[in-house]
Amino acid sequence: METETCRRDKSAFPRHSDAMRSFPPERIVCLTEETVETLYLLGEQDRIVGVSGYAVRPPQVRREKPRVSAFISADVPKILALQPDIVLCFSDLQAEIAAALVRAGVAVHVFNQRDIAGILAMIATVGALVDAKTRADTLVKALSARLASVKDAAEQRQVRPRVYFEEWDDPLITGIGWVSELIELAGGIDAFPELRSQKAAKDRIVSPDDVLAAMPDIILASWCGKKVVPDKIRQRPGWSEIPAVRNNRIIEIKSPLILQPGPAALTDGLDAIVAALAPFQD
Repeated sequence: METETCRRDKSAFPRHSDAMRSFPPERIVCLTEETVETLYLLGEQDRIVGVSGYAVRPPQVRREKPRVSAFISADVPKILALQPDIVLCFSDLQAEIAAALVRAGVAVHVFNQRDIAGILAMIATVGALVDAKTRADTLVKALSARLASVKDAAEQRQVRPRVYFEEWDDPLITGIGWVSELIELAGGIDAFPELRSQKAAKDRIVSPDDVLAAMPDIILASWCGKKVVPDKIRQRPGWSEIPAVRNNRIIEIKSPLILQPGPAALTDGLDAIVAALAPFQD
């Protein structure tokens, strides 16, 4: 009897018959930047044979590794030509890419971390995948200790400014889980903490009136891959009454620092938030 496997269409892409035949994997393609940075931090960058076009950390990755994808699109034939042992993806937004690779016989691991705990778990998992568990555990402990140190310092301060984080400007989208957590860890009050658990951006849409009612002391903006224009924020009707606008506290944090759920957010991204809150905490 013909099985489901036998009936499956095999014509879409050439089969990749050598997927994950050795451990640890020798050839890894990373379709988001946080796994790239993690592998570099673990000293396992030589295993990377292809990366997302958005990968910029560390800086040398742009000259050392071929780019094979955007975020929700990828050059599947180019990935297959690299003969990866495993491809690392992120979230349902890359589900179609992952499915195409799986159908072509490639081993795929899809991460889905949306908070600080998930980021640390991702780092530990990547370490386990490349047989670098000890180094990954050391990195996780160092990052955890740093987070605890920032939190302890913030708890000593009296003033906790209200912070609105803007991930997109049209429509207005507020920050995802790890961003909200980092704001509070650094000593701020997230203007919309009730939305932090919403994974989809469409479920974190707020209205201009919502932000006006929240009256944030600081506006942190990171427009997901495009430059923030503070004047556009200032010119929104009624927003001149918002303390952050009135006191010129509109601060851009570059997307690679805060919108990738990996080491960058827990280091340089957190530092940028701490710096933005500093005038209220001196």
